[in-house]
Amino acid sequence: MNRAASNRNRSSSARSAGPGSRSRSRTPGATSGARSDRGRTSARPSTEFALPVTETPPLPAVESFADMELPAALRKQLVSLGMETPFPIQAATLPNALAGRDVLGRGRTGSGKTLAFGLAMLSRLVGRTAAAREPLSIVLVPTRELAQQVTEALTPYARAVQLRMATVVGGMSIGRQASAVRRGAEVVVATPGRLTDLLERGDCHLDQVEIAVLDEADQMTDMGFMPQVTHLLDQTQPDGQRMLFSATLDRNVDRLVRRYLRDPVVHSVDPSAGSVTAMEHHLVHVRADDKRTTTTEIAARDGRVIMFLDTKHAVDNLTRHLLQSGVRAAALHGGKTQPQRTRTLDQFKSGHVNTLVATNVAARGIDIANLDLVVNVDPPQDHKDYLHRGGRTARAGASGRVVTLVQPNQSRQMGRLLDTAGVTPEVSHVGADRTELNRITGAQEPSGTPVTIASVSEQRSTRSGNGNSRPRRGRSGRSRRNPMGSTA
Repeated sequence: MNRAASNRNRSSSARSAGPGSRSRSRTPGATSGARSDRGRTSARPSTEFALPVTETPPLPAVESFADMELPAALRKQLVSLGMETPFPIQAATLPNALAGRDVLGRGRTGSGKTLAFGLAMLSRLVGRTAAAREPLSIVLVPTRELAQQVTEALTPYARAVQLRMATVVGGMSIGRQASAVRRGAEVVVATPGRLTDLLERGDCHLDQVEIAVLDEADQMTDMGFMPQVTHLLDQTQPDGQRMLFSATLDRNVDRLVRRYLRDPVVHSVDPSAGSVTAMEHHLVHVRADDKRTTTTEIAARDGRVIMFLDTKHAVDNLTRHLLQSGVRAAALHGGKTQPQRTRTLDQFKSGHVNTLVATNVAARGIDIANLDLVVNVDPPQDHKDYLHRGGRTARAGASGRVVTLVQPNQSRQMGRLLDTAGVTPEVSHVGADRTELNRITGAQEPSGTPVTIASVSEQRSTRSGNGNSRPRRGRSGRSRRNPMGSTA
């Protein structure tokens, strides 16, 4: 039987078996609710589903990476990076994932999910070699930024055990990415749309995929990727290992769990509401005519901050205003090319830019160390957006603050949203006295001297003493730092 016929038969079989074909017994109401960070019980949101009950007892959690059955090269790499003690989601799921069990992991962003599935996946592939166009594992993610973050996090470990990675996402050269997969890659990190493109071109086949990971599965379903995700999973080996990780779980994710996970080991770091004890939540009431001034003063603080707004137009307008006011700011949204987005993130991580002004494109897949403040200039539309925006701070056990600016007509809606999220914020009002705003955010008057953020090419020209030269165009002028589509 040829490959196409085999894949059609596999997909047809999966569809005819129905959503429950891979499921095991589930006990409705297995979890009775979620506790907020203030200790009160909050009702489970109506869209949340009860976690499945594991029939086969899971292996116990371990206290250190040294206690795990990891290849020596991975243990050595962990030690070299100062990684000795696993985060809770890693300690609980890695022993089972290493044993080949399916895993359902729920934890907020920054809880260590990437290594929880990544170390297990790489360990199980050690010594294997993928044929051209036939990866052995896939990691599906919803956004380019998260794909880049996963690639950067796993590349040192993949290199340590001589496994090749390829990253395929939209907005980048499909030819270069296709070449990486055609050469052979044991691990492919991909967004569903671009991976589907490669399959349709004949550049990639999934019938040898033994390990499939869905990272941030809830966002993939929210973005309408469910048909593509199921189409891709149906082409992988039906008895392969599946691992699904997400910060929140709704009924769309439940469909994936019931259809593809067999007797999964279930671990939840946090309640589905995503409350974080190390995170402070502040609701700051501002007048409409004072909102721009308040935002500018917060952006001028000593320290970095991410500011979220609803639209690309609003992000660009605020960024221009902040630069004119003397704040080193940069914009990040879906209208930027991937090289522009990568450069902006690099500048923010390095401290060259202090204020990142962004749409929800930065709400997931952005890992900024030691970021202690996130500001919702425009309140989010739902509780999941709130939790994921806030998840950019208080990462990896650190503390942080989430501040939401609220005008009088937004107060009631924001109150309902926070209640759904299981968050009880500290409420304050900003007026002529800025003492409280300064205490919460470090807000201060901006310098008023306009600033310009130099591009990477301009910085290089200045350092080389050729500041008047124009950057070359064409293939030779492309960035070499971007890992998208490269092999590791």
